[in-house]
Amino acid sequence: MPCRRAARGGTAWPSAAMHTLRCLAILLLLLALPVHADESLEQLVAAAPPGATVNVPAGVHAVHLKLDKPVTLVGEPGAILDGAGSGDVVRIGASNVTVRGLTLRHSGSDLTAMNAGIFIERTARDVVISGNRIEDSLFGVYLDGATNVRVERNVIRGMRNLRVADRGDGIHLWNDTGCTIESNDVAGSRDGIYVYVSPHNTIARNVVHDVRYGIHYMYSQDNLLLDNVSRGNLAGYALMSSHHLKVIGNSSEDESSYGFLLNYISHSEIAGNRVYRIKGQSDDTGGTIEGTEGKGLFVYLSQFNTFHDNLVADSQIGIHVTAGSEDNRLWGNHFEDNRIQVKYVQNLAQEWSERGHGNFWSDYLGWDLDADGIGDIPFRPNDGVDVLLWKYPSARNLMSSPSVLLMRYVQRAFPVFTPPSVQDSHPLMKASPAMP
Repeated sequence: MPCRRAARGGTAWPSAAMHTLRCLAILLLLLALPVHADESLEQLVAAAPPGATVNVPAGVHAVHLKLDKPVTLVGEPGAILDGAGSGDVVRIGASNVTVRGLTLRHSGSDLTAMNAGIFIERTARDVVISGNRIEDSLFGVYLDGATNVRVERNVIRGMRNLRVADRGDGIHLWNDTGCTIESNDVAGSRDGIYVYVSPHNTIARNVVHDVRYGIHYMYSQDNLLLDNVSRGNLAGYALMSSHHLKVIGNSSEDESSYGFLLNYISHSEIAGNRVYRIKGQSDDTGGTIEGTEGKGLFVYLSQFNTFHDNLVADSQIGIHVTAGSEDNRLWGNHFEDNRIQVKYVQNLAQEWSERGHGNFWSDYLGWDLDADGIGDIPFRPNDGVDVLLWKYPSARNLMSSPSVLLMRYVQRAFPVFTPPSVQDSHPLMKASPAMP
């Protein structure tokens, strides 16, 4: 009903007042309505001035938002942004953007286009992605050359209906610097957190499960991996072609192949980590497939690294070193109840102790007559028979033969015949009280 001006005269005022009140009531009602229409939410974001906070009301909003100015996007309880199975749900091209408290779902599934729940462009810096739930998205959060981004306290779930090779990563960094990825829960993606050509970043206190590689590094340096948890993956930490990493206080549990896989890693510190129950891959009968034994630490073509105060327990192989992995320093590590403590397949003898301080080996059979906590005889985990069996698995049929027994006797009696291997000259007699 149109709002007419009241006619002059006393008798017209009550009618005019009623019309005015009705107009005000309608206006207030319109202002109080939540923004449900897709165009309304996009228009609201487009109309917001730089630096504004946009509150997204509860409900499902089928949108593809482009944030190209500094704004804070905050979801009220029950606010859902739905990409309807195409493109990116939110794409950020500006600096000083925050996205917080939203559920984002149903991105596209095009790996070439790198569809994501949240895509952060290289023009962005000082972006914060916090406290969101991102589900059924190809990539959860994709950082494409951004700087100083914080991705924290998000729950990210990938596209479980796709083959693992066809999925994206939970959090993907490409050519990003100064970023912090912290306290996220990631599952159901290809890799949990993938870091590619990205220096000077911190990956801390994340939990990653049910993926291929929990945290995967390629061609990156000067990164800190701190207090992350990986469980139930193919490998916990796949560190490749990188250098000057600090890998401190992380844990890997119940992986099917590797706890920590180091491939061409150099000048890095691996310390205070925990590895439990790396079980290997099983065949139809429940036995382990030959060559797929679970390895707590696998060191391949990696040099000039330090390993100290790590725990590797209840795994098929504690540490496997091969392919020119030289000049690594090991001390203070604890190898407990692994079926094979050390698998060393190289032709160079190495000493695994530092300044009179070695490692703890649960199968060490030496003694400590002076009660200084250090074994009086060196620990040599492998002999020539071990190396023979690793190189020629079919030789296991000769394990009980007189020739094999004689070979082992000769090596013990005359160490000069022992092939180059690992020696810990100062093995620890007790596990550290700090080790669980």
